Amino acid sequence: MEEKDKCSDGEFWKQKIKKHWKIFAASIIGGAVAIVVALLVLFWFIDTSTIGAMGTATIGEWTLAWIWEFFIFLMLWELLIVGIPVAIVFGVGWYLWWKRLPAEEKAEFKGRWRGKGTAEGGGFSFGMFIAYSIYMYINGDFYTPFGNFAYSYWVYAWFHTLAWLLVIFGIPAAIILTIVYFAVWRKKETEEQIV
Repeated sequence: MEEKDKCSDGEFWKQKIKKHWKIFAASIIGGAVAIVVALLVLFWFIDTSTIGAMGTATIGEWTLAWIWEFFIFLMLWELLIVGIPVAIVFGVGWYLWWKRLPAEEKAEFKGRWRGKGTAEGGGFSFGMFIAYSIYMYINGDFYTPFGNFAYSYWVYAWFHTLAWLLVIFGIPAAIILTIVYFAVWRKKETEEQIV
């Protein structure tokens, strides 16, 4: 803990990269190779997949169903060819490296890693895409090619989806917040005023 106070995060990581340059270099090279292989798998899948007519379908021929199928099968191929092997190699490499570290250095690393949150944005977009897909499925247009309707139809459907989400989640949230306000927060405010 004292070591953490002595130097900033930037200085700490500079020192550790200099000391363990081989593992950091191997990680960077391994990550770069994994990215290149992942891109090659993507290009291979675009050119050989029957979803999207082996890369020859126009945007107007695509449907929401095709998008879902494309991403699901692409993720499965990426996981099989890139994800699992990379996880095994990095996991074994990290374990062997971590096992050799002295206890003091392990404690330093743990002190730096603790409490670092990584979850940020992106969840709303994916959640909205799922809701949009459900709305279009209920509407009967999940398998409809995009070119069958004007773009305004698809845009307005997105706003309809957002409106339904606000109704489904917004009304219960408003009711719950009102109850919590009068039952808990307002009660605390009046108790604090009395004291």
